[in-house]
Amino acid sequence: MENIKCILDQFKFTGKLEDCRTFGSGHINTTYIATYSNKDGVRYYVVQKVNTNVFKNIDDLMDNVFAVTSYLRERIKENGGDVNRETLHYIKTVDGDKYFRDENGDCYRAYRFVDRSKSCDSVDSAEIFEKSGVAFGRFQRYLADFPAQTLKETIPNFHNTIWRYENEFLPAVKNNISGRADTCKEEIEFIKARREDCKKLVDLTEEGMLPIRVTHNDTKLNNVMFDEDTDDAICVIDLDTVMPGLALYDFGDSIRFGANTCAEDEKDTGKVKINLEYFEAYAKGFLSEAGESFNQCEIDNLAFSAKLMTFECAMRFLTDYLNGDTYFKTGYAEHNLVRARNQIALVADMEKHMEEMEKIIKSIK
Repeated sequence: MENIKCILDQFKFTGKLEDCRTFGSGHINTTYIATYSNKDGVRYYVVQKVNTNVFKNIDDLMDNVFAVTSYLRERIKENGGDVNRETLHYIKTVDGDKYFRDENGDCYRAYRFVDRSKSCDSVDSAEIFEKSGVAFGRFQRYLADFPAQTLKETIPNFHNTIWRYENEFLPAVKNNISGRADTCKEEIEFIKARREDCKKLVDLTEEGMLPIRVTHNDTKLNNVMFDEDTDDAICVIDLDTVMPGLALYDFGDSIRFGANTCAEDEKDTGKVKINLEYFEAYAKGFLSEAGESFNQCEIDNLAFSAKLMTFECAMRFLTDYLNGDTYFKTGYAEHNLVRARNQIALVADMEKHMEEMEKIIKSIK
């Protein structure tokens, strides 16, 4: 613990250090939880070594995080909430900085652990999925008036689907670096046949129909903290990819992840379907909080956004497969192709049920 203690000493923690150990199951940052005791009991802090190979501009990232969490705290206060539980509370260093950089160039940041909370890794019921929708919907509602354009775009063109199509997918097909193009002809044609889908939300944004909002960009279930006693959603965590974007991106990616009847690397695509019960549950939770903040164009495109985010993911998996697996971690040679086929199957099933999905959205008041 001696090495990490040198890092802990750089932050404004209160109390006496009792313990520090690695924590969580994340694959990008290295995370520790530190226990401090004081006259009122114990307090837990999370300390993370940020992976600067993934997040290359740590200053922009941390500026975004502090700006958003500071704004959230003010909104939570206005609504009579608990600022220490309903948003992350980042801790500055003893020098007043947003993170600490050691002599090796490694970067560390810290925040208070959300008391009496737990996380869930998989969507096991419509009820828990609806509660995660409440959390991400509340995130949108509280940030509805935040000037999103002031945030840094830490990953340019992250959900610019037409840009990914033109600048990543088509070159990958043309160059065929891996020599694999002959093994995925049907998948390539499936993507090409839906080029116009890639443009839809980008065009609506340029026309002023869809407003730029604060987006989380990683709306998995395990990025919501739940109360350990009531199972109610408390707050949204993992704000590393917070950027300006469309609320539709967050909604669509949640559905892609949580309303698929299978894991995204299930090889039997016959099992891959859109779970309409889960889709409705999440939409109800999400719109119960965020609905009044959205314009009609946003609401009208929620169902489509689920298809688009799934399509974009399929395209990214296929692009990486054609490029020789340089981006996503893989467990075997055809892993990215299996993932692409899985997501393509989900897109195809969403297309069959798009009218039902749109009716579900319209039925939610």
